[in-house]
Amino acid sequence: MSNERHAGSGTQDIRIAVTGLGAITPVGLNTEATWQSFVEGVSGIGPITHFDAEGMGFSARIAGQINNYEATDHLDRKTVKRNDRVTQFALVAGREALDDAGLLGEDGRIDPDIMAPERVGCYVGSGVGGVGTLVEAEAVLQERGQRRVSPLAVPMVLIDSTPGAVAIEHNLRGPNMAHVSACASGANAIGEAAEAIKRGRADVMVAGGAEAAIIPVTVAGFQNMGALSKWDGDPKVGSRPFDGLRDGFVMGEGAGILVLERWDHAVARGARIYCELAGYGSTCDAGHITAPSEDGDGILRAIQAALEEAGLTPDDIQYVNAHGTSTELNDKTETVAMKTLFGDRAHDVPISSTKGMIGHLLGAGGAVEAFACCKVIETGILPPTINQTTPDPTCDLDYVPNQARHTEGVDVVLSNSLGFGGHNACLIFRRA
Repeated sequence: MSNERHAGSGTQDIRIAVTGLGAITPVGLNTEATWQSFVEGVSGIGPITHFDAEGMGFSARIAGQINNYEATDHLDRKTVKRNDRVTQFALVAGREALDDAGLLGEDGRIDPDIMAPERVGCYVGSGVGGVGTLVEAEAVLQERGQRRVSPLAVPMVLIDSTPGAVAIEHNLRGPNMAHVSACASGANAIGEAAEAIKRGRADVMVAGGAEAAIIPVTVAGFQNMGALSKWDGDPKVGSRPFDGLRDGFVMGEGAGILVLERWDHAVARGARIYCELAGYGSTCDAGHITAPSEDGDGILRAIQAALEEAGLTPDDIQYVNAHGTSTELNDKTETVAMKTLFGDRAHDVPISSTKGMIGHLLGAGGAVEAFACCKVIETGILPPTINQTTPDPTCDLDYVPNQARHTEGVDVVLSNSLGFGGHNACLIFRRA
């Protein structure tokens, strides 16, 4: 059991191991099911059933929902009642990740014989947090009066309640906070968690993102700004990153959680190490509130920062998990950025977006994609960008079209995340 601060040497000397993975997505209730679906190119996109989108006149009628999720199959009734769906997802994925890392005792809490709870923290990001609870509470207020609003409404809405609930569940007594940077939230939470370890604030961090925002008001907002797909054919082909027929992103929900650990700490306790989180970069476009900079400057600067931290160059990157939202502007801009980054290698570096299969999980997107990157390194399999049928001359790179690609091994992968507000976050993972 370690209870030292380890803050003496420079932070660049501290390596970060990934020792646990957890996920709940539209294509799987855990990491094994999600990854298998990614490998098989399974689509989790279908008609919206959380509310009557068609009857309400929505033009955006498809989403990546977790339709086979029954909360009480995963959590006790009291926990379900006290937590918004977004927090429930984080609890499910967080438990899986901590169990995968071998850090839990029989009571489901951090085993003090392995780890001091004070040295374990939790950063979980979200774009909009418990917005579903907020809408429900407002309806109760209007229909039944202020005294009928639940006293749990505020904590269920607060984004920081999500990492707080994970900490309470598992007795994580180290640094705890929520990171909010729109669709970069999950990636930023992971990157900042690594920084917390490097600063000596913790030895282990539970980090990632969660989202559960497929409700009328958020769908209407995204739809009316022109961001969502209006696809009215087979829902499974509605999310089509980098394809010539793409017409907007498809909303998704779920959570992705990683357990990050000081490398020496993980080795000392004999932990299974998936890979190393070698680099992290975070920047802002400081341009448009929703659109990325068309020259890709912001994401390129974030990538460069991550490369510098990792001590790598663009030539070392062997695979990119793209932000790849299936919107006209993002996919074109990200392609421009990748061409600038790789130069003559641009057409030789495989790039794919898992959003074709699960939609855009907003604040959870970067975290689920980080999970996918860890599995790419573990297995050597590149998940496909499905629904590649119509070429687009502005998106002409190798997007691993339609079928997973089995390789002899991948050593270095890059994950890109971009968010409204001009946020850019990049994570680089390296073979252990």
